[in-house]
Amino acid sequence: MHRKIDLANMLGFIVGVKKDYPVVDSLCDGSEEKLSNKDLEKFLFDDPNSAALLPAVDQKNLIINTTKVNDYGKISKYLKEVNEELSDDGIFIGKFQSHRQLRKSQKVYRIPILRVMYKYADFAIHRVIPKLKYAGKFYFYLTKGKKRRLTKTEVLGRLVRFGFTIEIIKERNNHFFFVARKVNSGKLKDKPSFGPLYKMPRIGQNGKIIHVYKLRTMHPYSEYLQDYILKQNGYASSGKPANDFRLTSWGKIARKYWLDEVPQILNVLKGEMKLLGVRPVSKRYFEDIPEHIQDLRLTQKPGCIPPYVALNKANSKNDVLVAEEIYLRLSKGKSKNIDIKLSFMAIRNILFKGKRSA
Repeated sequence: MHRKIDLANMLGFIVGVKKDYPVVDSLCDGSEEKLSNKDLEKFLFDDPNSAALLPAVDQKNLIINTTKVNDYGKISKYLKEVNEELSDDGIFIGKFQSHRQLRKSQKVYRIPILRVMYKYADFAIHRVIPKLKYAGKFYFYLTKGKKRRLTKTEVLGRLVRFGFTIEIIKERNNHFFFVARKVNSGKLKDKPSFGPLYKMPRIGQNGKIIHVYKLRTMHPYSEYLQDYILKQNGYASSGKPANDFRLTSWGKIARKYWLDEVPQILNVLKGEMKLLGVRPVSKRYFEDIPEHIQDLRLTQKPGCIPPYVALNKANSKNDVLVAEEIYLRLSKGKSKNIDIKLSFMAIRNILFKGKRSA
């Protein structure tokens, strides 16, 4: 049974009507944490994309929240109830402050000696402890769920998981503002990953879906944003999503030296992968490559070390595909001999020619 939500109390907003557009009645209490009516109207109607979204929206199918997402202790419950309150194509407008934006406002980050120590302490206290079972409960008891440290990836990923598509995301006054549209009831059966080791669904031999082990190089909830990133930015020359804000600073280093792929040894031991072979790719990427390479890929297990490294090709998408096609045709019927030879070539290129990942 659908439970009617007391929106004014639970979500911290009241919907009113002004100039034939839905706007928020004043909730400003003088603090900088609140978004004033004037700022909100400027946000909505100065941007032609924002304005285009609203005229077709019934004010009863619109939620505007002036409270930061950071200040909800149970974000998943909050977004689930927002989704339930809206019907299809309903619009949800809100704001949040990313952990990087929060750092800009903290004076301690301007002191070089303290900056690094405070950064890691802040990460441990506000990012790691909340994820722990018992320590997390104590953390939320003390903080009441206020001023949570969130990444842009986590907030947008949560929105997608709970049935929204991101229409607009913009940065203003050291905050992010978003306009999201409800498209479904969400992917609630999917469980987001948080730990340092995670499994990614990838296309294996004969089209079988395998779960490839990797060290985390992206922020939590990044798996929900693959289509959004590609729609916004497309592919880079390396064949990976361009301008991918989901990557962590540690992740960029780990990827460059293939450290994130070391756990794939587990897939090799399970018989799902081999040491050298075409890289395991997502269903979305697989659909974007030429059909004849798709057919060749399905005949073999994917590998840890990609052919472009052994053949000393560039790591652009086209060069990677050329190297994969060469390898797949050469190894047809004599995979073991070719794999041994190319494995030694790859090791030589990595150690003596400085070959690095994209």
